[in-house]
Amino acid sequence: MNRTDQHRDFPYRTLASRRGFLAGAGMGMLGLTGLPQLLAQEGEDSGGGPAFASTTKTAAELITPETESAIEKGLAYLAKAQIKTGPNRGSFGNSGADGSVAISGLAGLAFLCGGNVPGRGKYGKEVENCIDFIVRNTHTSGYIARTSNGYGNMYGHGFATLFLSQAYGMTRKKSLEEKLRAAVKLILYAQNKDGGWRYSPSPTDADLSITVCQIMALRGARDAGINVPDKVRDNAIDYVKKSHDPTGGFRYTLSGGHSTFALTAAGVVSLYSAGIYDGKEIKTGLDYIKKNKASAGGHFFYGHYYAVQAMWHAGGEEWNQWYPEIRQSLLAMRQAGGGWSASQGNAYATAMALIILQMPKDLVPVYAR
Repeated sequence: MNRTDQHRDFPYRTLASRRGFLAGAGMGMLGLTGLPQLLAQEGEDSGGGPAFASTTKTAAELITPETESAIEKGLAYLAKAQIKTGPNRGSFGNSGADGSVAISGLAGLAFLCGGNVPGRGKYGKEVENCIDFIVRNTHTSGYIARTSNGYGNMYGHGFATLFLSQAYGMTRKKSLEEKLRAAVKLILYAQNKDGGWRYSPSPTDADLSITVCQIMALRGARDAGINVPDKVRDNAIDYVKKSHDPTGGFRYTLSGGHSTFALTAAGVVSLYSAGIYDGKEIKTGLDYIKKNKASAGGHFFYGHYYAVQAMWHAGGEEWNQWYPEIRQSLLAMRQAGGGWSASQGNAYATAMALIILQMPKDLVPVYAR
């Protein structure tokens, strides 16, 4: 299957998806008819973004038959784990992290990465179930949270909004637009004076990890045509840059905390998502990620979710060396049933692993270069 064939199931693909916040919402949606020509033009001049490096290996070169088999089994595992009926329809559990909107958002993104869209594809119904669950748990304030199970914070809101932005861009349904606009409005309200976000949906404290979730969600929403003020983007970039420290990494808060592999990967991705493609923060951040990849620890899937995006954006030899290593690590970590396991839950681990393994397919706009 070539790259153009892979995209035929996707009703939208935007030039903005390769230019992050810099694109603005006024560019509109791009049909697939001119996609090959557009990509060729972008390779010559991407309006400030990184051109596709000629040395960057493709999905056909990187996704081995063993990897494709693992992906298929992983998607089947995730589909089987999803609750299909009753009040919890679209979730992956009744309590704990598995029952949160964050997991449904991440699982939905994993299905999208496999070429499934709402109502279409092998797992099109599962995608619709994820949407339905998130919509049902979007409050009148715009806050997306299943608070009854104790898991309601801006992590969940960010991942759910990110998925909702991609689903809306693919369907253009008015009902989804209303929910997405409300979710974005809440994010805008909750940005604090330093430009970041924290656990609660209010403009109080901030940390880098939750801030990155909101930046990604806003980038996805803006690509889909939802207005995000430039001031919000500028303040968010300022916060992320201030989180960069002399080690080359990124720390948890402006007031303290040491740099980690996961936070640094998230910091680099947030800058890429905001349209920042070079500078000391990017260069030293990438170096830090490569030097500290063995220290992912208890945040293995979270850290590598962002690290694979950072290297995918970097392209070239950075990407060519990174993907085969994480691919082999994930293949070795598979469980007998076809999924992956972590303390945060099997649905979480499986969704994250599938997003990472499917990154070379380049099918979801918010993850695109």
